Amino acid sequence: MWSENNGLNSNELKGYRGSTYELLKQIDASIGDMIEITKNGENYLGGLMPRSESGDDQHIVIKIKSGYNIGVKIDSTTKIAKIGAGAKPTFIRPPSPDHKEDLSKVDIISTGGTIASRVDYRTGAVQPALSAADLYSSIPELSDLANINAHILYSELSENISPHHWIGMAEKISEVIKSGTDGIVICHGTDTMSYSAAALSFALRNLPIPIIMVGSQRSSDRPSSDAATNLMGAVAIASKAPFAEVTVAMHGKSSDNDILVHKGTKVRKCHTSGRFAFRSVNASPVATYNIQNSSLKMNWDQYQKRDSNRKLNLEARFNDNVLLLKSYPGMKSELIEWAIEKYSGIILEGTGLGHVSQNLLNAIKKGIEKGVFFCMTSQCIWGRINMNVYTTGRDLLRLGVLPLKDMLPETALVKMMWTFGQTTKLEDAKKIMITNIAGEMSPRTLPEDVSQ
Repeated sequence: MWSENNGLNSNELKGYRGSTYELLKQIDASIGDMIEITKNGENYLGGLMPRSESGDDQHIVIKIKSGYNIGVKIDSTTKIAKIGAGAKPTFIRPPSPDHKEDLSKVDIISTGGTIASRVDYRTGAVQPALSAADLYSSIPELSDLANINAHILYSELSENISPHHWIGMAEKISEVIKSGTDGIVICHGTDTMSYSAAALSFALRNLPIPIIMVGSQRSSDRPSSDAATNLMGAVAIASKAPFAEVTVAMHGKSSDNDILVHKGTKVRKCHTSGRFAFRSVNASPVATYNIQNSSLKMNWDQYQKRDSNRKLNLEARFNDNVLLLKSYPGMKSELIEWAIEKYSGIILEGTGLGHVSQNLLNAIKKGIEKGVFFCMTSQCIWGRINMNVYTTGRDLLRLGVLPLKDMLPETALVKMMWTFGQTTKLEDAKKIMITNIAGEMSPRTLPEDVSQ
């Protein structure tokens, strides 16, 4: 346990300890003060920032004029001077804007993620912290787009989202729709947002209004954050979109030009950190929202139209006793044999047109004879499976493996969970899986669908 004078428990120098703490105390500095660090003939000027408590004791972190944080390693030649007292890093929620009768009503439901987060200076990690109300009140431009009602449903990083949370989201959306609203925005972490979008696409049948899922690739404390523009775009889309479907709205490029609106069952996160991470797969985006002129262009002609008189059918039941298995060279049949003892259904993410190694066929046959439901998707990003072309594919078809056309593996997994939530009968499950319920399967895959 660190002692009080090492700075770990000090409000003035949160996170600093050891030699850096002593140097900062000598110049009577505290978090937020402007300090100048001179090292190797270079001068660094900025506001003193808190440190991660789990970090080392050799660096001082300052926020420079550009808005970025830098860490300067301190040695015996380093000089530090306090330039002046600065504003302490705090979050003060501004008052909400007045209601405007001429604007649509949009409800924002927060589930957590980077779009609703700040930096935790105890660990240096990004943690869920901002509520949906905080987001609304801290982005005043929202008041010109819609009248907002804010709800905090969860404060979860998206890797922690489970089918239990999907049920909660669907039920909350149903509740909000019944209370009366023109559109709903779901703030969600990006890592598993496509899974949740697929789940809601199946669980919310006969939607009357648009459901727009939105996230942020870069947290709000970063100058390059896309949180504000993504949220503003999502609210604008929810308020004016002519469709009544579950979609994902995220940056189309690195620049603040367009936000692409993706169908909830045809979208995948394709980049770890880029603003342009989300892409429609085997489909074009449903719509494009231009940030500069606030216009929405529909790219699809056929979609379920907005209709406030339509009654929502809530079918939010999921059974997670299913597995997604990715085929790979050298995959052992023992893995299949283990899986068929544990799970009721297995989505195979096969190679190419829908293949797995022939050494797995006996284990798959054993599982099918046992009553385990096997479906096939492809690990290729674009295109569709065709198991009639090569011998292995035909063998799998003869065994009873069900091909799922161009359905994404993630969407197929979610759909199988949802399917087993609706029925326990295998024949009924097969019919549901090959029925195009929420646009998860395209009638054909066109070459132009791969470019966005």
